[in-house]
Amino acid sequence: MPRSSKRPWSGVAALALFLALAAVCGLPAPASALFGMFSDTKTLSPQGDAVAIPLADVSDGKAHFYVVSAGGKEIKFFAVKSPDGKVRTAFDACDVCFPEKKGYRQDGEFMVCVNCGRRFHVSKIGEVHGGCNPAPLAAEATGDTIRVPMAALNAGARFF
Repeated sequence: MPRSSKRPWSGVAALALFLALAAVCGLPAPASALFGMFSDTKTLSPQGDAVAIPLADVSDGKAHFYVVSAGGKEIKFFAVKSPDGKVRTAFDACDVCFPEKKGYRQDGEFMVCVNCGRRFHVSKIGEVHGGCNPAPLAAEATGDTIRVPMAALNAGARFF
């Protein structure tokens, strides 16, 4: 008797839907961690004593994630332009949840801790320190570039 395969992709579609919902809902378990594997993280290389990001790359209000080798580790951070027009940078880690190595995801104007689900408005990044807030990362916007000093990146190596 021939086998019917009317829905060969239904299991894959169900798994994809589950992973997407887990990430959106902020579930701290492996589902959202797996979903994070598909993010658009860019690898940066130092240019002298800093890494440079074109300002135009982060002017859309979306968080952009980066990684750079510093202090013998892969340091992860993000940059986002908040509604007040300021570009804000932070490590993709916090003082509380960093041992879990899950970082943050964006939900509209909020960054959400993938581990505990706490939400932080992007306009507070770099202004509120400690706890589960994204750990601030010193950066300077000059002209059409955001410059992140390697010394600041090295200072955050403990998170990674």
